[in-house]
Amino acid sequence: MRTLNIMGTRGVPALHGGFETFAERLSLYLVSRGWDVLVYCQEADGVETDSPMREDIWEGVRRIHFSTRKTGPLGTVEFDRKCVSDVLGRPGIDLVLGYNTAVFNIAQRFARRPVVMNMDGIEWKRQKWSIAAKAWFFLNEIIGSNFASIAVADHPEMAKHIKRRSFAQPVMIPYGADEVLSADVSLLERFQIEAGKYFISIARIEPENSILEAVLAFSSIGRAEKFIVLGRMDNNNPYHRSVRAAANGNVIFAGPVYDTELVKALRFYALAYVHGHQVGGTNPSLVESLGAGNPVIAHSNRFNRWTAGSGQKYFENVKECGECMSSYANDPDVRARAAHDARKRHRTQFQWEAVLRQYEEILSSLQCNDVRSMA
Repeated sequence: MRTLNIMGTRGVPALHGGFETFAERLSLYLVSRGWDVLVYCQEADGVETDSPMREDIWEGVRRIHFSTRKTGPLGTVEFDRKCVSDVLGRPGIDLVLGYNTAVFNIAQRFARRPVVMNMDGIEWKRQKWSIAAKAWFFLNEIIGSNFASIAVADHPEMAKHIKRRSFAQPVMIPYGADEVLSADVSLLERFQIEAGKYFISIARIEPENSILEAVLAFSSIGRAEKFIVLGRMDNNNPYHRSVRAAANGNVIFAGPVYDTELVKALRFYALAYVHGHQVGGTNPSLVESLGAGNPVIAHSNRFNRWTAGSGQKYFENVKECGECMSSYANDPDVRARAAHDARKRHRTQFQWEAVLRQYEEILSSLQCNDVRSMA
């Protein structure tokens, strides 16, 4: 039986973010195609259980759960180390989602295991990390791109970035998203907002995601629409405090929302989606917004421009972001054209069926023969 071990996420079913959603979609797809799939799952941060490991089955997918003593990034490092130690005694191909602890994955390669690694974004460029953390991520990016049997980039620009650090050519496979053609409008009542009368942002509240710039832009144009910002806020975080201070009374800080149907409704009925990400590849939230037919206001960089396409609006500063918001709010025709272009872009580039099929093809190529054997 073809066997795949998925590592590097919090686990399935998806409750946290893009990689978890991808792990869920890929594992269910491969199980339906006759694969034996194992997904490593991390228990709640810092919560130790009586058993160091437990196993169960979810929707035909085998799951192995590990708890960690530590929390946050250190808990993730601890979890990844446990996963690598465990997988060395199991059969199959290893799919690692993210390179943040690629130094551990060297053990898999020395054990002559085929390893496919999704290289994610350029983590070491994020402003929130200390110099030591940035050095750690940079080192692991180098290790991951060179020690993986196949390195996968989810964006053409990421593929170029990885190629400059690797002896092999990475494979480019984008992220996928479902097309959203309807949603339950009554769910908007939770935040007291009306369909077509609010902007939305869905992102981690961090400087490189331009949340402060977006809030300043919206607040400065003084519109009657709402701006709903999804993402965890911490009043002990100076950046989060500055974002709150910049907001006028029409900005709604909704916190993290993991309810799939609620998020779908919030996207579908938004006037426009604001995407301030400055670092990374094919960001899942942006792709999902294209699938929902959202007009997009994105930070102007090579990553976002390729993903969203030429039919959307882009900004480089607070003033330009506010102008984009006003343009969409004032002109229904401009908004309709952007929505049409968003759906077209999604249908041609980011269909789940095509994405999952490409992953199965590269995994199958490693089934009997590791293309970069270390023997």
